[in-house]
Amino acid sequence: QVQLVESGGGLVQPGGSLRLSCVASGSIFSINDMGWYRQAPGKGRELVAVMSNRGSSRYADSVKGRFTVSREIGMNTAGLRMNSLKPEDAAVYYCDLNQLGRNYWGQGTQVTVSS
Repeated sequence: QVQLVESGGGLVQPGGSLRLSCVASGSIFSINDMGWYRQAPGKGRELVAVMSNRGSSRYADSVKGRFTVSREIGMNTAGLRMNSLKPEDAAVYYCDLNQLGRNYWGQGTQVTVSS
């Protein structure tokens, strides 16, 4: 089994910043992608940003230029730096890990953007 634990969510004002962190543990031996998805109330889960084990990253158009995904490959950790946050960024953010074609998810961390 693979366990993912997220941290770093919270309440921030519009224009503010937050950093999310994720630590993976368990039966980890061949991670492909690791990154972040989010789900707002009444909406489906959507990709935010992921990074491959080769260091290439991809982002949702809505966060490009504002969010930065990072990974420490050997430490099985991932981060998400979020700048210039907007109310529409509010959601539960989930850490995602893809290993041998299977996706694993954390429990999620709430990000609230409000004045």
